[in-house]
Amino acid sequence: MKHAVIIPAYNEEDNIEKAIKRVMKLKYLPVVVDDCSNDRTAEIAERSGAVLLRHKINKGKGAALKTAFKYILEKQPDIQYIAILDADLQYIPEDLPKIFKPLENDEADYVTGYRNWKRDVPFRHRLGNFVWRTTFNIMFNANVKDSNCGFIGMTRNAVKDLVDVATGGYIIENMFMISAIMKGLRIKQVPVKVYYHHVRDIKTGVRFVSGNLIYIIESGLKYKYNIDLKLYRILAKLKIIFTKGSD
Repeated sequence: MKHAVIIPAYNEEDNIEKAIKRVMKLKYLPVVVDDCSNDRTAEIAERSGAVLLRHKINKGKGAALKTAFKYILEKQPDIQYIAILDADLQYIPEDLPKIFKPLENDEADYVTGYRNWKRDVPFRHRLGNFVWRTTFNIMFNANVKDSNCGFIGMTRNAVKDLVDVATGGYIIENMFMISAIMKGLRIKQVPVKVYYHHVRDIKTGVRFVSGNLIYIIESGLKYKYNIDLKLYRILAKLKIIFTKGSD
């Protein structure tokens, strides 16, 4: 088996079995990282046949990905292609072959999905993502269609390059994309379906959008001009911006 699919999970007992079974149907290895859930997520994941890794305390998505990356690099030498799939099935496992194909064909080192903004994405999410990707493209001289998609694939060598980057919460997608650009990785984006089960309330949405925007601008200034504002971490510690993870 050359493909692994990392599924970070926190209190996903309603979805985790479906996610695992659909990944296994595609003949990929599911690696679930239970981020200290207080429901039956871990029990169901193990029973369903996934590799189960567990955190004793809740650490956030970035730390969960780092745990899975280290496990694959240390314990799964045959795995050459790695994808990240949300446990809530916001993205569908059936799109995984599209994520893996550019990696298998040696067309890319790092692949993300891009969403159909008009068809699939609620207006508030669409607006926030427009701000993010426009700012991202300006700051990094890029032309990405989606800077914040959580449906990601990478080669084993790319994982080695990015394993130490995996520390953030809801900025993790931007962290990965920025680091991939800085490390000169070949990046490709493919269209994917997305399903929004919940729309954030306005207060959370504003904090979420502003947190990602500040991180993108701050990282872009450092990338372009070597200016380090160190503003994001200060605001995160003060809980002014929404992070949900160890940023």
